[in-house]
Amino acid sequence: MLDAKQIKKDFPILTEGVHYLDSAATTQKPQAVLDAVMDYYKSANANPHRSAHKLGQAATDSYENARATVAKFLNAKSEREIVFTKNATESLNILSNYFMRTLKEGDEILITIAEHHANFVNWQEVAKATGAKLVIGYLNEKRELGVDEFLSKVNSKTKVVSFQEASNVTGYITDAKKLIKEIRNKSDATIIVDGSQSVPHKKTDVVDMDCDFLAFSGHKMLAPMGIGVLYGKEEKLNELSPLLYGGDMIEYVYETHVTYLDAPARFEAGTQNVGAAVGLAAAIDYLNAIGMDQVHAYEDHLAEIAYAKLSAIDGVQMYTADSKDRLAVMSFNIADAHPHDIATILDTRGVMVRSGHHCAQPLHRYLGRPFSARASFYIYNTEDEIDKLVEAIEYVKEVLKIGSR
Repeated sequence: MLDAKQIKKDFPILTEGVHYLDSAATTQKPQAVLDAVMDYYKSANANPHRSAHKLGQAATDSYENARATVAKFLNAKSEREIVFTKNATESLNILSNYFMRTLKEGDEILITIAEHHANFVNWQEVAKATGAKLVIGYLNEKRELGVDEFLSKVNSKTKVVSFQEASNVTGYITDAKKLIKEIRNKSDATIIVDGSQSVPHKKTDVVDMDCDFLAFSGHKMLAPMGIGVLYGKEEKLNELSPLLYGGDMIEYVYETHVTYLDAPARFEAGTQNVGAAVGLAAAIDYLNAIGMDQVHAYEDHLAEIAYAKLSAIDGVQMYTADSKDRLAVMSFNIADAHPHDIATILDTRGVMVRSGHHCAQPLHRYLGRPFSARASFYIYNTEDEIDKLVEAIEYVKEVLKIGSR
């Protein structure tokens, strides 16, 4: 099992007394990533794909080498299947933008109640604009995707199925490969996977999974903010329309019309965030050195311990999936305390958690509370920090006089 205490030393921000339990929102950055970004700006900074000079070529090489690293990490068939975006939200909007133009009345879009707003609101807008029907699958009693119920809603009218592989609220992990196989037995729908909460935590093989598209953000896996990825099967990517228009994505521009380059260039209009792409590649190298199987196993270990300890606290209501296959994401409330109060008091003890609806309002309403507190763990968190969280929750109860009324 990986040594989290040793790994933590690689993260300059994680000093003594800082218990950062908000990695589902964004992760901290190891020194190796910070160095890679700084080295790029010191030695290779220029505008890629444009200038013939030495620095221009260095920037292009840095950018395309990062793309190759991502392709290998996902086991994509080609680097042409990797589009750099600014985050998973943009990646998903590239897709919904296309279907805004192609779906029609009578078509159906299938998503889940647990989706992040970036994979929910966009499809609401597509349905509103096209007359297509938005169909929603729900969770089971264990707070994980009800797979049978979800599959029962797939039919010949289903044109798009878009679902998250792992939930940022309940932490459930869906067997995407198995689910996609079942969907393909019933429909020829385009299948989109939001991998924002799964790609950073477990091995991802897009060929084995057989999704048409997959989206994720770099900042949730040790990379800088401002870099995301849209993976797509090459032939599927080249069917899509661009979301943005400008330099570096066109083939020819005439007075009356324009032709576009093939993917990935057609989706990368304007000057790209090369430094962040370099940082993403460095983050992948860092995770690969640990091993994604090791990452997943360690987080399984933390999840089991954290769920047991938090569930045992009087007054704590858990929203995390009651299943073995889940992320180390612990969403909870304490009696009738407001999550913002919980988070604020926890912070006085150096314990940093998220509070709110976590960009998942429909799911929170389905669970019966409009918001929750959320502690999310990653490779740099230790078992001792679970105990710190438990102690801090007891302190919250003491401050708010919960259990003594």
